Amino acid sequence: MEKIILTGDRPTGRLHIGHYVGSLRRRVELQNSGQFDKIFIMIADAQALTDNADNPEKVRQNILEVAMDYISAGLDPEKSVLFIQSQVSELTELTFFYENLVTVQRLQRNPTVKQEMLLRGYSDDGTDNKAGIPVGFFCYPISQAADITAFKATVVPVGEDQEPMLEQTREIVRKFNATYGETLVEPAIMLPDNAACLRLPGTDGKAKMSKSLGNCIYLSDPADVVWDKVKGMYTDPQHLQVSDPGHVEGNTVFTYLDAFCKPEHFEKFRDCFVGKKVSFTFNSLDEVKDQYRKGGLGDMMIKKFLNEVLNDTLEPIRQRRHQLEQNIPYVYEVLRKGSEVARAAAAETLADVKRAMKINYFDPGVLDQLIAEQSEKYAK
Repeated sequence: MEKIILTGDRPTGRLHIGHYVGSLRRRVELQNSGQFDKIFIMIADAQALTDNADNPEKVRQNILEVAMDYISAGLDPEKSVLFIQSQVSELTELTFFYENLVTVQRLQRNPTVKQEMLLRGYSDDGTDNKAGIPVGFFCYPISQAADITAFKATVVPVGEDQEPMLEQTREIVRKFNATYGETLVEPAIMLPDNAACLRLPGTDGKAKMSKSLGNCIYLSDPADVVWDKVKGMYTDPQHLQVSDPGHVEGNTVFTYLDAFCKPEHFEKFRDCFVGKKVSFTFNSLDEVKDQYRKGGLGDMMIKKFLNEVLNDTLEPIRQRRHQLEQNIPYVYEVLRKGSEVARAAAAETLADVKRAMKINYFDPGVLDQLIAEQSEKYAK
């Protein structure tokens, strides 16, 4: 069996560093590992419309933004298929067939769906009243199952918050195969291997980095904007004086350093820890954490170091994105070609599904058999 990856993002805005450490960086590594036969990266515009139907222009404009973020971060159109979800109509048909395999009660129990509904205010009154929820949004896990199975994905790299969604896909696969015969591939989940990347908090310390909360650092943010956001980051509220012992756990600056810091950064940005009154020489993040816990290491020094670390990562991405911004036709051509490749792959799966369900009435040979069977029936 081929090893195939399917993953993607909703185009509701530019991608931020939470996307990068949570999935995008890993996608690039997997793409370049040579371990996978096919990699499909989807810009999920149809799913984005389930709760943005009144503002389709927002989704349309951000397709380009996400595509440029993808390519500038290292996704290679020669190695990965980058495509737009709405341009693969077979996904809609698969979703329709799968809807008959899932109950409303099961969807209501999905933790990810429940959390997303709360975030969007669909059920913020604490009741079980779902009357105001768009059906498309409510059925999002079924649509996701169609996306994954359409490309026969064996692996889906996602954050831990998507585990319930992937389990829903596996349930659909099992139900379909049990009912119609072995047809669909059951996918495995691949979680981030860096614990700090499971869910990068917002710059304000809130659990989730979110465009709507305004607590993001975007991949395309200029260096001065990154510094402004780092300076305002949440740290340890009890670390009032530089001499006070500090807490590393729950400290957003250290969480970001866990996600981005590399050994070479300590030599490269050693000057960040040199001040008028104190000077430190650190060779590892553990040494920085130990000193912070003891006291004597100020938040501003840590933030200056983090700022250098972040910009060391982001500057090559920004440069590549600037080049793409000067060649927009190329980006759309990548998406057009990728969508054609994706549609061809999804069409094969849809044909398999219809064959298993015996609704491929006009396939070669099938119609002749049907005519013969029905003719014999009515001849009696």
